[in-house]
Amino acid sequence: MMTPRRPPADLDQHTLLHGPLFSRRTPLRPDNAASRISAYIYGNVLVLTALVPVVTAEKHVGILVVLGTAASTFVAHSFAETVGDSVRRQRTATRTDRIRGLRNSVPILSSAVLPCVILATGWLGWIEPRTSQVLAEIVVLIRIGGIVFVIRRLRGERPSRASIVTAVLLTLAATTVVVVKIALTH
Repeated sequence: MMTPRRPPADLDQHTLLHGPLFSRRTPLRPDNAASRISAYIYGNVLVLTALVPVVTAEKHVGILVVLGTAASTFVAHSFAETVGDSVRRQRTATRTDRIRGLRNSVPILSSAVLPCVILATGWLGWIEPRTSQVLAEIVVLIRIGGIVFVIRRLRGERPSRASIVTAVLLTLAATTVVVVKIALTH
């Protein structure tokens, strides 16, 4: 009697839903890694964009703005990735494809977690709201620079000295973009 053949790991819905977002032992397939890195970058850039213009006050520190930005971007990115993937594969998206699109978009949601926790400390009065906003912006800038390490991790590679230099340069570039944006829009 033949045992039923399991689908490959990238098509297995259980693995998609319950497996790790990335594995230390086995790098993600390039298309999944590319989707996740795209979501990571997109999420961090949009969270930073949401944070910069927020005007802080005692009652308003931007948590809802950041959460709303992350949630709406997650849904939009997941939808766009699924549609794009169906065009790439030249077939209608399956349930597994839609789950993969959601799973690969999770880095967008993770982009908002730490900034929201930091903003909550300002809302709770543990630190000044303006200080919490600046700290949240710094954290996102560091995450943007940290993309270098995420890419290496998704490729199954270890960080190098060049990774550190590149991360610092990327963080400085992102900081410069924010400073220019603030100078031009405020």
